[in-house]
Amino acid sequence: MLPYPILTLMLVLMWLLLNGFTLGHLLLGIVVAVFASWAMASLRPEKPKFGKWYLLPKLFGIVLYDVAVSNLHVAKVILRAGSRKHNPGFLAIDLEIRDHFAIAVLAVVLTSTPGSAWLEYDSNDNTVLLHVLDIDNEAAWRDTIKNRYEKLLMEIFA
Repeated sequence: MLPYPILTLMLVLMWLLLNGFTLGHLLLGIVVAVFASWAMASLRPEKPKFGKWYLLPKLFGIVLYDVAVSNLHVAKVILRAGSRKHNPGFLAIDLEIRDHFAIAVLAVVLTSTPGSAWLEYDSNDNTVLLHVLDIDNEAAWRDTIKNRYEKLLMEIFA
């Protein structure tokens, strides 16, 4: 009856916190939570398959470092906006990754790094379209994504 009982309980509690506690809200919250739990069960997401899960801290460290460096670079671009023109643009990159979880993690990594945004993923030809704030060197961007992130993600999700 309740495939995700903790989710159901938390949804009922959230419903009551947002709407106030009355008998009507309790009953309506229970109905909404049960239907939401059934909807979640119908999705049945597959579980990620970690090949080398112990490489996750390495990926986390690399991403934290890249976010910090990228923040400084974006700040430089913004502060020097009048003296030097930045070169925004779009970049299409062919991916080797096929695992959906690895692609999702790559999307989070690239979007959380200031100066780049994941715009579109084409599953037919396995390409991603990025918008980059300052794209001076396309080869460097491709190299960073392919060798710094994609190879590591392929190892983690092998």
